[in-house]
Amino acid sequence: MARTTAGGTGERPTPGRGVLEGAFALLEALGQAREAGLTELSADSGLPKTTAYRLLEQLAGLGVVEHHGTRYRMGPRMFRLGLGWQPPPGLCAAARVPARRLAEATGASVGICVLREGRTLAVQGVPGTVDHLAPLRPGATWPWYAAAGKVLVAAASPRAPLDPLPAAWRREAAVIRDGGVALDREELVPGVCCVAVPLTAPGGQVVAGLCAMVDPAHDLGRLAHAVARTGRAISAALRGPALGRAS
Repeated sequence: MARTTAGGTGERPTPGRGVLEGAFALLEALGQAREAGLTELSADSGLPKTTAYRLLEQLAGLGVVEHHGTRYRMGPRMFRLGLGWQPPPGLCAAARVPARRLAEATGASVGICVLREGRTLAVQGVPGTVDHLAPLRPGATWPWYAAAGKVLVAAASPRAPLDPLPAAWRREAAVIRDGGVALDREELVPGVCCVAVPLTAPGGQVVAGLCAMVDPAHDLGRLAHAVARTGRAISAALRGPALGRAS
């Protein structure tokens, strides 16, 4: 059977590509819902119900999803695969204790975030007093202009996959780089303010953002000092192994 070359008008999708895209659409929908029935997952993924059912049953057979009565939820195999993904090496280990101490000292919800696919992605979180308004859970995402996202975008390559940036962003990014901190005064979630600072790896590359979320009654200037101290401690821990190897 003749095949067209890439870029030709009669090009066909790679075999299996549609199946993989459908499976991941279902997993994305299930990740948002945490637990859902076939009708809901079909609607959220944009797949016909028969296709969604067939893929879900195949995923269940592999342990990627599991049945809960007539509903579906993530399975143990997906959990194990997820644990295999790592943000910059050593980040979560370096941040775990300092982030918890910052949360205990300030009452803030404290998170470690990275920039992925143009969005702010939480990879670690410690709940605080505003957790009911903006829960910080690993895997949660926000727009890039969340405070942690701002410190990452301010340091990001111009080629980063982002929506068109507002005209005022260049000036704001320069202020963030100069001051080493980004603020969010209820811009994203009503009743939640946020302070974020960059975390750096050996060589000074910004690899993540440390954020602390509080209610508007908090003194953000005071919180910024505490977040900055914690950020320096985490960054120093990230640089430690490299310095140790060099000595």
